[in-house]
Amino acid sequence: MLITSKSNNRIKEIRKLQDKKYSINKGLFIIEGENLIEEAIKNKLLKELYVLEGENVNFDFPYDFVSLDVMKSISDLKSTPRLIGVSKYINKSTLGNKIVILDDIQDPGNAGTIIRNAVAFDIDTIILSKNSVSPYNEKVLRSTGGMIYNINIIIGDINEEIDKIKSNNIKLIGTSLQKSKNLEEIEPLDKFAVVFGNEGNGVNPKILDKCDEIVRIDMNNSCESLNVGVSCGIILYHMYKR
Repeated sequence: MLITSKSNNRIKEIRKLQDKKYSINKGLFIIEGENLIEEAIKNKLLKELYVLEGENVNFDFPYDFVSLDVMKSISDLKSTPRLIGVSKYINKSTLGNKIVILDDIQDPGNAGTIIRNAVAFDIDTIILSKNSVSPYNEKVLRSTGGMIYNINIIIGDINEEIDKIKSNNIKLIGTSLQKSKNLEEIEPLDKFAVVFGNEGNGVNPKILDKCDEIVRIDMNNSCESLNVGVSCGIILYHMYKR
């Protein structure tokens, strides 16, 4: 089937998914490019697939062709993609024993880098506050390099999630340059959750009050702080090697 009208009901529904709240409510998000499409099919999460008219694809999944105008209307990319899919969320209720918590992270590049770090260093689950950038934002998805499908993701009230973590006897570790201990002083842990804060404000003080430990990364005095994505990589690598 070839879809040529931007007023097609299915196409209008895809455009609605560009809104974060609508996407969360539906439990669906837009993916673009072969890498993400392949991962979604492999994980049995792809719901719909659309291919630019005239393109040849080799996927074991049903799809419809769309015209160039239609494809442009459902893509945020500057260059028109060959493929667009609609994927289900990867949201599960289980927390696991190794968790990353993101307290109002705003930058899509940081969020994507943190997701890649988490997959690389055996984190089970990432919890994002409701005010964080959506992990299903197109820029976040590109930054993850397809890793979005390799980790459990929860979007919700992080105070409620922290209460669950504490009730499961999982050690909660905050990150801050103030009133903290050197990362090297942290003992090896089989169960932990690490909180990373907003780029400008850091971790909310009320959340830090709930933490069992607060850590910092020691560095040269010439550098005041590190990007949150970089800090996350250093801390998770340290926990992984322990």
